[in-house]
Amino acid sequence: MNRLSREVPIDPPHAALLIIDVQNYCIGASTSEYFLRSLRDTVLPNVRRLQFACRGAGIEVIYSVIENMTRDGRDRSLDYKISGIDVPRGSSDAQVLDEIAPAEDEMVFRKTSSNLFISTNIDYVLRNLRVRSLIIAGIMTDQCVESAVRDACDLGYLVTVVIDACTTTSAERHEQSLLGIRGYCRQRTSDVLVAEISVNSSNQSD
Repeated sequence: MNRLSREVPIDPPHAALLIIDVQNYCIGASTSEYFLRSLRDTVLPNVRRLQFACRGAGIEVIYSVIENMTRDGRDRSLDYKISGIDVPRGSSDAQVLDEIAPAEDEMVFRKTSSNLFISTNIDYVLRNLRVRSLIIAGIMTDQCVESAVRDACDLGYLVTVVIDACTTTSAERHEQSLLGIRGYCRQRTSDVLVAEISVNSSNQSD
């Protein structure tokens, strides 16, 4: 009988919170009222709670942002060039939103494609950190978040998506994406996950 399962609680010493593309560029580029409202009213407050819980439990907090390695963007993926996604190196567009700014020693991975695992060395770094439990939040649910979930699963991580700490351009797209990746990850609300982290962190210290 197969006893393996994705329904494995977060293991704080071997966990990381990955916050995907919550940056100035994505705010400025969006024309979706649903996206902007859900980001401000729901996602950002929940991401802040996750940051606080993870930092308190000793869980790595890691960020990705879209940012060229060059000023003219010649290093971007073909898809980003076709789509017109262009975030110059060192620009304000490349900065994580102030509301969830990285702490001094937290890592930021700068990517030039939708898929974080394709265009950065994050897998190498996560393995150096001995991460097995990967908590994922951010934007867009049906694009960069979904790509990261699928690849992380295939690379052997136990993935938990925080369903009220992600968003996209409509509620329908958000829900459809969560349905499509259900076979690759656990899905939890921020309330449930923060409580889980607290309990498991306390157990580690007992």
